[in-house]
Amino acid sequence: MLPASYQTLVAAFLIAGGFLACFFGYRSFKVVLAVFGFIMGAVVASSMFGSSNTTPMVIAAIVGGIVGGGLLLAAYFVGVALVGAGIGALMAQLIWTQIEGDPHPFVVVLFSVAGALVATWLQRYVIILGTAFGGAWAMLLGVLALNGDAGPMKAAAQGDMFVLSPLTPAPGQTWVLA
Repeated sequence: MLPASYQTLVAAFLIAGGFLACFFGYRSFKVVLAVFGFIMGAVVASSMFGSSNTTPMVIAAIVGGIVGGGLLLAAYFVGVALVGAGIGALMAQLIWTQIEGDPHPFVVVLFSVAGALVATWLQRYVIILGTAFGGAWAMLLGVLALNGDAGPMKAAAQGDMFVLSPLTPAPGQTWVLA
């Protein structure tokens, strides 16, 4: 995760990208894919360095973001299937949070494949709903970060790379799933 000193810049990027995705996602699907690919690439790449290695972490975040954005932009033709697979994995996780424990990897793969198949069948609606929910989540994260919410800040300070996951809300904040 990026150091807290970059919080405002990242929060503004999340809010802007989230707004674009939430309200203009279908019209600008290629741009939304590039923005979210950048965000995902930056998160993954920056998590490979400790919080004390600020310069390599920032460089890795920028390079990872460019690579992630390029990959999702290149995957435009399969982007809908990827969104559907992500929604399928999300559904598996949501079901298993009610059961307690983590789903078996085979179940996640099965839900992901089913989600990809349904997404290609209902392409337009999946793009609209997927970008709306993804954009809303990004805006929510950005606003929480700008307001100095203690939960994400504490997790970021501990080096928890899953701060961006909506499926692991802080204790007492189960409203996030809704």
